[in-house]
Amino acid sequence: MEMKRYPNDGCCERLHLDVCVDERTPRHGILELLKKLRPEWKSEDIQIKAFTEGITNQLMGCYVGSLMQDPILLVRVYGQMTELFMDRDKEMEMFRVLHKHGCGPELYCSFTNGICYEFVKGVVLDDTLLRQPSVYRLIATEMGKIHSIKSGETGNSSPVLWSRLSQFLNLVQTSDAAEQQKSSAHVEAPCLKIIIKEMEELKSHLTHINSPVVLCHNDLLTKNVIYNQEEGAVKFIDYEYADFNYQAYDIGNHFNEFAGINNVDSSLYPSCELQFDWLTAYLESFKWFNGMDSTVTKKEVLELYAQVCKFSLVAHLFWCLWALLQAKHSTIDFDFQRYAMARFNYYFEKKPEFFGMKLP
Repeated sequence: MEMKRYPNDGCCERLHLDVCVDERTPRHGILELLKKLRPEWKSEDIQIKAFTEGITNQLMGCYVGSLMQDPILLVRVYGQMTELFMDRDKEMEMFRVLHKHGCGPELYCSFTNGICYEFVKGVVLDDTLLRQPSVYRLIATEMGKIHSIKSGETGNSSPVLWSRLSQFLNLVQTSDAAEQQKSSAHVEAPCLKIIIKEMEELKSHLTHINSPVVLCHNDLLTKNVIYNQEEGAVKFIDYEYADFNYQAYDIGNHFNEFAGINNVDSSLYPSCELQFDWLTAYLESFKWFNGMDSTVTKKEVLELYAQVCKFSLVAHLFWCLWALLQAKHSTIDFDFQRYAMARFNYYFEKKPEFFGMKLP
């Protein structure tokens, strides 16, 4: 096993282990990693638990003793061909920055096809917790904190939205449509010509909206929020898409995720009342972490609400293209083409209400 250390922002080094973990039979590769990361663990005592929530990568927890009581090390094996559209160096940079600010777990190392990092104590959010005021206000507050991290720590601070959309579109267009397709034969696929037309219309419309560019998570679905009831805190996990982006996009994308993944139900989109309460908590946090008076006015809430509604639309097209790309390459058992169609339909359901909404 070869070990390398890469410079990381000049202040510390990132450990890289030259190990490949087989996604079908991962134990051998994981044990190789743990020889370096946890040399005190005896291989015969090591237990590995697979977590099944993710639809991009494989995630496994490694421990000795009790899963509930003893330290756990997480191993994430990247999904097949995700290097086509993922910037893994950027992801590891986000790990470092968010951990430094107390917003994320420690990254232990990278390896040939994945990473190892610290387990975050708590429970993965479910649909019930997501709607509890005491919990969603914590989410809003944590997002406000992350959005306040300054660009000087991460280099380029241009919004990543339009370049990523173009990248996904190009990859979908150049992929062989029949290659490794794992979708239901009866499910209709979204029309790329329509997606392109809608993207162009949205870009022309949204670039005139003055939404601040901030450090965003960009993928805050339910399963990427860990709730620790004892500490009364939440933490966000999985930073594959984290980068600078429009404030309203990150919030709108999160609101879209209230509809779920396995069976997308647009009727679950949060009510205006919930959104106003959420946005008030968010603005209080964002202003406080930026050293401002944290008093929030109704006008500020209404303005952000309108921006969020509009930017939520483009998030549907983003994940629609993502799902079409995954349908061609992923080995994970999930009907990506069906999901792409669900997000496509979700977009057109919300567009008449949100696109023409007047900003206060």
